[in-house]
Amino acid sequence: MRINQQEPKQVLNKIYGKVKLEPEQIQDFKASLGRLLELCDSKKDEEFNKNLLIDFFKQTFYGNRYFINTKDKSDLVIHNDKGVESSVGVIFETKKPTKTDNSEMPKVDNLNTKAFQQLVLYFLRERIIHQNVAVKHLIVTNIHEWFIFDAQIFETLFAQDKGLVKQFKDFEAKRLSGTKTDFFYKQIAEPAIAAVIDQIKFTHFDLRNLDNLDLVDLYKLLSPQHLLKLPFVNDSNSLNKPFYNELLYIIGLTEVKEKGKKLIGRVKEGDRRDGSLIENAMSRLDSLGKLSRLTNPEEFGEKEEERLFNVALRLSINWINRILFLKLLEAQLIKYHQGNRDFAFLNVQKVKSYDDLDCLFFDVLAKETDKRDVRVKEMFGNVPYLNSSLFEPTETEQETIFISNLQERCLPIFGATVLKDSQGKRRSGELNALAYLFEFLDAYRFDRDELENPQEDSEKLINASVLGLIFEKINGYKDGSFYTPSFITMYMCRETIRRAVVQKFNEVKGWNCQNIRDLKEDLSKYIMEFKDRTTGRNEASEIFNSLKICDPAVGSGHFLVSALNEMISIKQYLGILQDKNGEDLSQYEIEVVEDKLKITRNGKLFGYNPKNKESQRVQETLFHEKQTIIESCLFGVDINPNSVTICRLRLWIELLKNAYYKSPQPPLESGTSVGELETLPNIDINIKCGNSLISRFGLDVDVTQVLKKHNFNIEQYRNAVQTYRNAVSKEQKREMESLIAKIKNGFSVYLGDYTPDKKKLLKLQQELAEKEHPLLFESETDKKAREKKIAKLHNEIDKLEAKIADIESGKFYENALEWRFEFPEVLNDDGDFVGFDIVIGNPPYIVIIKSKHGQEIINYFNNNYVTSEYNPNTYALFTELALGKIAKSQGYISFIIPNTWLNGQYFTKLRSFISMFNNLEMINLKDIAFDVIVETMISIVEKSNSVSRITFKEYLGNIAVLNQL
Repeated sequence: MRINQQEPKQVLNKIYGKVKLEPEQIQDFKASLGRLLELCDSKKDEEFNKNLLIDFFKQTFYGNRYFINTKDKSDLVIHNDKGVESSVGVIFETKKPTKTDNSEMPKVDNLNTKAFQQLVLYFLRERIIHQNVAVKHLIVTNIHEWFIFDAQIFETLFAQDKGLVKQFKDFEAKRLSGTKTDFFYKQIAEPAIAAVIDQIKFTHFDLRNLDNLDLVDLYKLLSPQHLLKLPFVNDSNSLNKPFYNELLYIIGLTEVKEKGKKLIGRVKEGDRRDGSLIENAMSRLDSLGKLSRLTNPEEFGEKEEERLFNVALRLSINWINRILFLKLLEAQLIKYHQGNRDFAFLNVQKVKSYDDLDCLFFDVLAKETDKRDVRVKEMFGNVPYLNSSLFEPTETEQETIFISNLQERCLPIFGATVLKDSQGKRRSGELNALAYLFEFLDAYRFDRDELENPQEDSEKLINASVLGLIFEKINGYKDGSFYTPSFITMYMCRETIRRAVVQKFNEVKGWNCQNIRDLKEDLSKYIMEFKDRTTGRNEASEIFNSLKICDPAVGSGHFLVSALNEMISIKQYLGILQDKNGEDLSQYEIEVVEDKLKITRNGKLFGYNPKNKESQRVQETLFHEKQTIIESCLFGVDINPNSVTICRLRLWIELLKNAYYKSPQPPLESGTSVGELETLPNIDINIKCGNSLISRFGLDVDVTQVLKKHNFNIEQYRNAVQTYRNAVSKEQKREMESLIAKIKNGFSVYLGDYTPDKKKLLKLQQELAEKEHPLLFESETDKKAREKKIAKLHNEIDKLEAKIADIESGKFYENALEWRFEFPEVLNDDGDFVGFDIVIGNPPYIVIIKSKHGQEIINYFNNNYVTSEYNPNTYALFTELALGKIAKSQGYISFIIPNTWLNGQYFTKLRSFISMFNNLEMINLKDIAFDVIVETMISIVEKSNSVSRITFKEYLGNIAVLNQL
């Protein structure tokens, strides 16, 4: 007989296997195991020992989050939720511990004993009678020995054995000669097990050998993450709680749970520290009377205290954005120069005050090196010029204060700080706030991730995904935030972009590829036809780069970053990723792993070394490919200005990862010029701030006349945008900003006469003009009818004019996003709106209620969205916006939205709307995606009228399974 015993490391999910545990967790776990072994008693009955197991699981892992008890005749079960009615996830067969071998317990070389036979019976009852498909694991234990089985094995070998199931049903219905359970064990279960014994895999361990067991693996094996197959993401991409909590403290914020949502707010009055960024900023804003300078104070709230906080929050986010970006830059420079700490610049030796930090922002990063003054060159000689809008004063700063206005203050050290003293104990006392911030950031690693060293302490690794998650939570401080986990953005981007790429090449080349593999084959043959393969790859790359992707509720930009990585990976897979000289990168493997690009050659991870020509070639290629895709393909909109700032930052960070020296092989000596890094383009123009759901102008409005009137064409508009992105100076950038504003204003002024209301008004006015002329030989009856109609027309015109005047003088359209002309990249040469190839994202889930949002906005949605009914939900409106408006014909949308629309009472119109299109795939995620109780689903739809059978998938297991669906 073959023994299929597996070690814990073999059965643990690889991602979960890399998750680092706190030493305290392992110490507590070992103590709990010790108490369990000490209290278990072979002289006591099974019930006594079973209760010890229940206490052990509740105290160690499960608490009150999961119901643990007996069920029917099963010895012990763990439910998938805290309710007794929730499905069973783990089934136990327990035996009391004995000093001698128990014949009923399985053996490593003989599983087919009574305990295992009992387990088969319990499983069949749960699976066949109760129709429970959510059983995850089954366990036999006597507290000392443990045998753990994956329920998928029981499903395959037992639940799908038609003969066994028939015998089980007959036994349960008492149709067989024996009715006692021993009859089932001996006559039915034992032979069924014997027939498949070689296929049964299991994990075994004995707690009496505790000192020889790996406690970390054992902890994970018994945790709900494994036994209940809970969703989890790579630790380096998930929220780093210690970093998050201390950063919030330094900013002056705290997280509270309210009505099931985790909200961010100002620290309670008694706990506020005047050294925190927000309190310092609020104090200065108040004392300098800066709120009176705001152009639009209502944007920040109704009351002065609310405005003070919101202005300070926006300023603090901008400042922290820059500092974190600089921390990543600093880490990159040190890494590029083999750990040379002379390239560190975020410390109190170089940045002694907020004035110095202001200087770093605007006199260093925003100025070419040859234009910096002598003092700045001495202080920051190793810091490159980046030409990024991130280091230009924001409108809010220009109207209020800069970071240099903050006062130098001290801040008490956070109680759970990461900072340690010389004895390795937590620091206490207080520090200068700026020095505290720098020391805090220095305690973490910004220069690498777990792809480089899987064994490194991931608790100390901070990457862009973690920063994006943190700021998504901060930005959503009023309503709670919904940061989409990486495994979901990866899946949605992969499935949607690959379809769209195939569709794009079929459309342009007239091919008939069915999938990405077909496209790879056809493309390879096509490129081979060119005498100069570079020309073929260039042509294919241009087609690829014409893809347009939009996230209309972009948040922190997570979807766009995932899309960027996926597109680079697809380009490499298709064989069209090449350097500036036309040489491809075929010798490299590029794949998306854990939401990051993993680049290897012969199994070795790629890292940039400016002194190596091949490394320089690859780094340059990746930078410019990313730049091209970001500029040409990725677009986003968000109503929250802070989110727009974060999204732009995330995209800049992705470019920063592949920043390179324009002059290779720079000298490494301290204090000398190291050459210039390639500057960052002004990609901020691709990410707009506005309300995606509201527009004054329809997408079908004719713009021919406005083009003629202002004597420009769409190509000039596109060129102005592209010139802005790569402006070589601030003067050129300002010039392009002015030209773009002039063009958009021309559209706005001209099209203002062509809104639906104005069209209706013009029609009524024309009808009135006709009615005011009496008919020839008009009778008295006709005259009265005509006068009655004139009075009615006057009344309708007066009402409509009042409505138009109210709208134009009011603020309803103040944040409107004009899809009709905001993105020239999705207009054809005639100025017609063509649309995006892909609309993707996680739109907000907000119920629009009259008492909270006003009747005007409900009227707008009712008049402009066919899916609007009762109190409309924004996710329904976003779905219609994507499918019905901004996606191109044959384009794709991929949203993660609540599954309530499937059968909700007030989603009949949405169901009818979605049914008109080609629904390709729907995956019911239930409540695994977010840390709040909201059941969601992934929906991938093609904007075509060909309706196909929907592929509906139920996602029950570990998240790694999602990528295998």
